[in-house]
Amino acid sequence: MNDIWFALGLTLFAGMATGIGSIIAFTAKRTNYRFLSVATGFSAGVMLYVSFVEIFPQSADSLAARYGDTWGHWVTAGAFFGGMLLMALIDNLIPAAKNPHETHSEEEIAPLHNPSAPLPDFQSAAYGDQVKHISGAHDHSRARAGLLRTGLFTAMAITIHNFPEGLSTFLAALSEPSLGVAIAVAIALHNIPEGISVSVPIFYATGNRRKAFWYSFLSGLAEPFGAVVAYFAICLIAGGNVLAIPAQVMGILFGGVAGIMVYISLDELLPTSRAYGKGHDSIFGLIAGMMVMALSLLLMK
Repeated sequence: MNDIWFALGLTLFAGMATGIGSIIAFTAKRTNYRFLSVATGFSAGVMLYVSFVEIFPQSADSLAARYGDTWGHWVTAGAFFGGMLLMALIDNLIPAAKNPHETHSEEEIAPLHNPSAPLPDFQSAAYGDQVKHISGAHDHSRARAGLLRTGLFTAMAITIHNFPEGLSTFLAALSEPSLGVAIAVAIALHNIPEGISVSVPIFYATGNRRKAFWYSFLSGLAEPFGAVVAYFAICLIAGGNVLAIPAQVMGILFGGVAGIMVYISLDELLPTSRAYGKGHDSIFGLIAGMMVMALSLLLMK
């Protein structure tokens, strides 16, 4: 039971980072985009390395032991791309203008922590220097009356995105606690700029900083909610005992988790990192994340 509580605690920690991002948006005098770039790239490096070096091989070994070497690897590949397909379907249901992973310019964020700052020209700010090269950048040119609906959709969008991340953290922590810690830290780093991004449309939707913070914070709770769903699924399958879950079931789940994390890294984290940073900030963060993850795995051997 202690393992269950530990895994749930990790997902709660990762989810709460959206609230930290919201606090930064309201209190920092100026957003440090280069830090966000390196931190997001670092998160992508951790996720990519652990997915290909640790989680995917675990999935392949479990499924090969059950289905044989050839079919085991076929099932592993199917689970991996199934995880990617799940994330792709989620993204397809969320229009770009409401997608919480799109970045905001400094002009858009300024009024969050400086009440005297003029409200930006939403349309031009959406295509400012920070994001002008990103396809599908925000369109804030709608009337204020429609901003509340936009803000609510944004909160819902990030909630949907965070659900499979919580599932991934929980399953990894149950299998190997140290691995779960690494993934939780990576997702928390990813959630900080995400929380900043979510606070922008919510603030303009409500005009209330407190509401913007709470919507951002509550959307992050989708991660522990995903963990709770995973726990009840384990209870149905194996009576709450993770050791009693059939190896092939865990193998398929881990294959899907690897696919989810690779998709998040390539489709969300790296583009966001490059949008926030300058020069080689993104790749430096990516390499640093891989090196830290590799070192931690080597020290645990």
